[in-house]
Amino acid sequence: MVTDTISDMLTRIRNANMIKHQIVQIPATKMSKAITNILKEEGFIEDYEIYMENSYQFLLISLKYKGKSREPVICKMVRVSKPGLRVYSKSKKLPKVLDNLGIAIISTSKGVMTNLKAKELGIGGEVLCYIW
Repeated sequence: MVTDTISDMLTRIRNANMIKHQIVQIPATKMSKAITNILKEEGFIEDYEIYMENSYQFLLISLKYKGKSREPVICKMVRVSKPGLRVYSKSKKLPKVLDNLGIAIISTSKGVMTNLKAKELGIGGEVLCYIW
């Protein structure tokens, strides 16, 4: 059993990207669904769908590549807040990832969102990961 589902999700996507898989399967949780939705909105993945198998929900994520050489759109994914060391940030001190070329995913009281949206709403929260 996995104790940190977010790290597991990021690792599965990272590994699938390295070997240029088109689809990756991830166990579905509320948090992984929210993060996947943000990745789709921001253009890091093509699409995703939820399917059931033996009463378990899974996410099928279609990864996105660019050019004929099939370079992954996601260059790097870094887990920031971990179960052993939570990282929180105030609204005025939210991180900028590569001078806003990447995104930070923040878990706030209003839901999971990007650093730009959280800054716009003026709320802080737990910094889950950086993606660029």
